Amino acid sequence: MKKVKITVMKQTIYNDLIAEYENPIQDACNLKIGQVFIANGWKKPEGLCDSAWESMSSFVMVLAHGGEDFFNGWMKNKKSAMISCNDGFRPVSFLLEALAEDAE
Repeated sequence: MKKVKITVMKQTIYNDLIAEYENPIQDACNLKIGQVFIANGWKKPEGLCDSAWESMSSFVMVLAHGGEDFFNGWMKNKKSAMISCNDGFRPVSFLLEALAEDAE
C-alpha cells in the first residue's frame, strides 16, 4: 500500500457566519498553510482534525491502493485529489498525492 501525502493548501474563514451562527470555541482549526501529513492507510495522521479526515479518508484509501483519475480527468496529476474539509465556517483545502512505494 502506498503512503499518501496530505498538504494544507488554503483556508478560508467566514467571520460573518462565525459571528452569527457559531458558539465561541477555542482552537477551532490549528492547521497551517503548507503543513504536511503522511497517511498510512486508514490511520488518521496525528494532528489532523477528525472533520478533515472524514472528508478525505475515502480518497486517501483509493490513492493508497493505487487508484487514480478521480471523476475522469478532474486532476492534472491523476494520482492526486484536491479535497476540502466540511467545516462551513473555516473550510480548508488539502492536496492529496500518492507517494511512490518507497517514499516517506
